[in-house]
Amino acid sequence: MRVIAGSYRSRPLLAPAGMDTRPTADRLRETLFNVLTNGVVDRIAGGVFLDLYAGSGAVGIEAISRGASRVVFVEQGTPALAILQKNLSNLGIRGPAVQIEKKSTARYLRGALTTARKQEVRVVFLDPPYEDAAEYTQTLGLLGDGCAELLAPDALVIAEHRKKSPLAENYGRLERTRVLNQGDAGLSFYSLREEAKFSEES
Repeated sequence: MRVIAGSYRSRPLLAPAGMDTRPTADRLRETLFNVLTNGVVDRIAGGVFLDLYAGSGAVGIEAISRGASRVVFVEQGTPALAILQKNLSNLGIRGPAVQIEKKSTARYLRGALTTARKQEVRVVFLDPPYEDAAEYTQTLGLLGDGCAELLAPDALVIAEHRKKSPLAENYGRLERTRVLNQGDAGLSFYSLREEAKFSEES
């Protein structure tokens, strides 16, 4: 793996051994960030980025490389965390713009609502184990309901999943706006519906 573009372009990244962690492939990361920095609206530069189920940190590191003001890595697996920290160290990435949370995604999201570090997040990327449907449902459900206030009004929530296992169109206020498929993987893009409109529809 490598960093695709930005200040750390072409720098190599480590990946955890074995199959417990499945890093987002370089081509899929490139596709993702081409959408997020499309020349019309750059959702990365100067924004807060959440990398949920962060694994090696490749996606969040790409966001740092492209100018995100703050990246939060959420990962509870000890081997993956060790690789994530090694990748950050190898690149010399440190300081208040980087936050590592060793906890479950649900615990982090619920806790973020009550901390002084709460910020409007512009981009959320989540990549749970493909086979763990409950994690997708729980995390997208939280982001579309009780934890929606963590998100900026124009935020994007992107979930990587198996192409043959499509996600729901709606999770609370989150509404799917786009699906991109590449190989066996899919990227589902969600935006927040206006609260008043959601209340009327509910």
